[in-house]
Amino acid sequence: MSGGAQRTVTPALPVDLRLSLSPLRRGRSDPAMRFDTTGVWRATRTPAGPVTTHIRVSPADGTVTMAAWGPGTEWALDAFPQLVGAEDTEADFVPGAGVVGQLHRRLAGLRITRSLAVVEALVPTILEQKVVGTEARRSYARLVRSLGEPAPGPGAGTLVVPPPPAVWAATPSWTFHRAGVERKRADTVCRACSYAARLEETANMSPDDARRRLTALPGIGPWTAAEVALVALGDSDAVSVGDYHLPNQVAWALAGEARADDARMLELLEPWRGHRGRVLRLIGAGAGAAPRFGPRMPLRTIAGH
Repeated sequence: MSGGAQRTVTPALPVDLRLSLSPLRRGRSDPAMRFDTTGVWRATRTPAGPVTTHIRVSPADGTVTMAAWGPGTEWALDAFPQLVGAEDTEADFVPGAGVVGQLHRRLAGLRITRSLAVVEALVPTILEQKVVGTEARRSYARLVRSLGEPAPGPGAGTLVVPPPPAVWAATPSWTFHRAGVERKRADTVCRACSYAARLEETANMSPDDARRRLTALPGIGPWTAAEVALVALGDSDAVSVGDYHLPNQVAWALAGEARADDARMLELLEPWRGHRGRVLRLIGAGAGAAPRFGPRMPLRTIAGH
């Protein structure tokens, strides 16, 4: 892709862009991000303003290049190595010879990314609280399309920049309602975005301090904080306690047990403390789901009520 300011980095380890950056994409309908044969397109809002980025990996030498357009270009290029996990050395990570080791070899390009976009990760994560993922992603896409703005440069017309925190904070409840989001989650989004500056400061905090800052806000618990920490803060040890399916998936992958609770999940992950989030990413990307013995959580809609 020609045009735009560019930067190329040589990562410490191989980078698979789809594996590494997929947690930043909120479903196939996410209007701010898409994958294609040329690489990854992403529209985001930086402290310097909106930016469109295009990232690609050279098959010849494994280098990764970002091209950027818009007011946030310089900021995005500075943060680029962290975004793609080019600095993820897997220091002290010992996958072992079992399932984790097998997944690690098969998914060798999976890196822990650090987007530094805390609120941008937090809003869709709040929308995913206690609902089916498909429902949350559909709601997020509708809200971004209605509240966001066209991406700069070649992203115009195809990508949408998520709205700034001030817009989220001022969005009335009926706008959320039309997108299928009930009052509780809507209020949590608005409240969190009214403290955006304080939340963005967590990018420069230790994992423990960042977690305390995030969970100090009503409506943001350990699950939400961990989900944000793993993608926005690059916390390779973040564990999403309180997830509906995750304990079962972990227990099935690591112990052949179809059902488990959070305590059992933490017990199984303990050998990889310091990299438990990395192990969860590997399991999520390559181990498959645990067997289902009951009905799926139903999709629901509140927009017409």
